[in-house]
Amino acid sequence: MKIAALSDIHGNLAALDAVLDDVRQQGADVIVNLGDILSGALYPSETADRLIPLALPTIRGNHERQLLAEDTARMGLSDRFAHRALRADQLAWIRALPTTLRLDHDVLLVHGTPESDLDYFLETVTANGCRPATQDEVESRAGAADASLILCGHTHLQRSMQLPDGRLIVNPGSVGLQAYADDRPFPHRMEMRSPHARYANVTRTASGWNVEFRSVEYEWNKAADVAALNGRSDWDIALRSGYC
Repeated sequence: MKIAALSDIHGNLAALDAVLDDVRQQGADVIVNLGDILSGALYPSETADRLIPLALPTIRGNHERQLLAEDTARMGLSDRFAHRALRADQLAWIRALPTTLRLDHDVLLVHGTPESDLDYFLETVTANGCRPATQDEVESRAGAADASLILCGHTHLQRSMQLPDGRLIVNPGSVGLQAYADDRPFPHRMEMRSPHARYANVTRTASGWNVEFRSVEYEWNKAADVAALNGRSDWDIALRSGYC
């Protein structure tokens, strides 16, 4: 089985189309979508219309949960922008998505960790910033999840770790946004340091799972121009550079 794992599209339709084209060229038995699909500064409704007919195995991320809240005044900029752009049928599609999903019996899809759509799986944030998580930290977050492969997203960083018991955790990175800053639980930056769209191919072999991280060119300057016109200078910088 070859799985193309996509995550954190964030309404970046041009990046999504470039990644889907690369997936077709590379070949995959199944494409999965790990959440944070539409919220951002670009094309939430158009991205939903692109994805819904594909009927990919798809889960919610924290941004799906957040943009479904009734009080738009309390939403962040990205969720408010998406909520105002989406039609009722598109919101219904989001509402119906599960928070986790099994693919076969031993592949688990999560957004953050098996227990939380906000917790980082393969990174740890401290008062000194963000660092790769230790093996003990990742084992604790994986808990008793009984899957040989756990696919996660949320941090926008491509990373993987195999645990001593053989379980492999893979974050394919972000299709649509290569850098962001956050202040929870401490101020930190997540940066891929180039503007390429990211995803991962994960293939089952006789000796276990093999991960290939992919980096795809697309017209990121045009996407950044749209973000700037929509009043998001933070996205403008991140889309052009992979830094924030």
